Amino acid sequence: MQPVWIIDDDRSIRWVLEKSLAREGIEFKSFATADDALRTLDSDVPQVVVSDIRMPGSSGLDFLQALHQRHPLIPVIIMTAYSDLESAVSAFQGGAFEYLPKPFDINHAVELIRRAIEQSRRKSDEVTQVEAVADILGHAPAMQEVFRAIGKLSQSQATVLINGESGTGKELVARALHRHSPRAGKPFIAINTAAIPRDLLESELFGHERGAFTGAAATRRGRFEQAEGGTLFLDEIGDMPAELQTRLLRVLSDGNFYRVGGHQPIKANVRIITATHQNLDERVKQNLFREDLFHRLNVIRLRLPPLRERREDIPLLAKHFLQKSARELGVEQKHFSAQALRHLSAQDFPGNVRQLENLCHWLAVMTPSQMVEIADLPPEWRGEHAAGMAAASGDWSAALAQQAAQALQRGDERIMDTFTAQLERTLILQALQHTNGRRIEAAALLGIGRNTLTRKIQELGLANQKTGSEE
Repeated sequence: MQPVWIIDDDRSIRWVLEKSLAREGIEFKSFATADDALRTLDSDVPQVVVSDIRMPGSSGLDFLQALHQRHPLIPVIIMTAYSDLESAVSAFQGGAFEYLPKPFDINHAVELIRRAIEQSRRKSDEVTQVEAVADILGHAPAMQEVFRAIGKLSQSQATVLINGESGTGKELVARALHRHSPRAGKPFIAINTAAIPRDLLESELFGHERGAFTGAAATRRGRFEQAEGGTLFLDEIGDMPAELQTRLLRVLSDGNFYRVGGHQPIKANVRIITATHQNLDERVKQNLFREDLFHRLNVIRLRLPPLRERREDIPLLAKHFLQKSARELGVEQKHFSAQALRHLSAQDFPGNVRQLENLCHWLAVMTPSQMVEIADLPPEWRGEHAAGMAAASGDWSAALAQQAAQALQRGDERIMDTFTAQLERTLILQALQHTNGRRIEAAALLGIGRNTLTRKIQELGLANQKTGSEE
């Protein structure tokens, strides 16, 4: 278990809490200022925090905010004077677990800390369970919020709308919601409404009777019937045709639907989870999506962050996908170098998690050694393509920036010397080529003396090349 952090500039308060926690066998770490604790947060994480609210430097509320940006599940108990109730209210609004008025009863304080420790363990277990079952990974605060939402919805059958860019894992979240719901033992049926031709979508959703249309040789159960008792996931709901929006609204309103060509109502016992990469609020304003259906679907809304908003998760995901690809393909297990992971973490990944997974699949097959380096990445991921495009368009500074970024990510040394030598070498060779090897003229164009040009030709190893004459 991680230690309990005690933060208070009052030495006597720290001493009382330290002695009480030691007697209870609870590990602790003490800080005289919130700033000291914030610095330690870069290398260590507490189980629970007990912090005074007013201290020299950063306040307890400042620390609470900084902690919850990185680790939103860690409980914080704020200590405050009786006369400081406004701060206590601010503490709760900032997400504090509880506040402890001074002077406090030490037995009550220890009991409060024990309750906070228990909650910390429980929340951590919930997140770990969701990650393991749903194959969703992430330590970023935005993903922790998603995990917490899945946990809170675990006993709910509420309709959920998932917003997120393509490739962020919307179906994974929908499956996690299903697995953690009372309907877990029943079917999970997924359908991408944008991938099915609109004239076939109605039959796909609701089924059809025999003879309902040309080619309907037999009665067919639709996705609603297949998902009976379970969950129906409608991906890319924003692209659903207007006439089908009306039929879906009717199902959500009265719980019944008809097969295409049918006359008997069929009862629908299905939980609906929808997803879209589009802004449905805007589509409603543009009359492209029914407002009444939107309100029916938008009971609980979850937003999945794009990968560029959770860069700290890229190394975790990359290592996971590389291992997974090796197992699935039956190839040798590979590992990323630290430089390669730093390089990937700096990329935007417009295709999000799916794009990262595809890249790792490619690397599992194509990388010749066990260690994946930046040089093993496809050209478009090494920055060479972007640098080449920049150079071709005349934006040499952008190309230089690309090359410098790669050198920094590789951990190269003496970068300034290397790039300066390359720049001088290129300028001198181009000037000599332009003057047909006439060094005096080339030196004048470059703005340097003839002797300086001669010396640099020697230093840069250009003497053996065709560098012209002194004339």
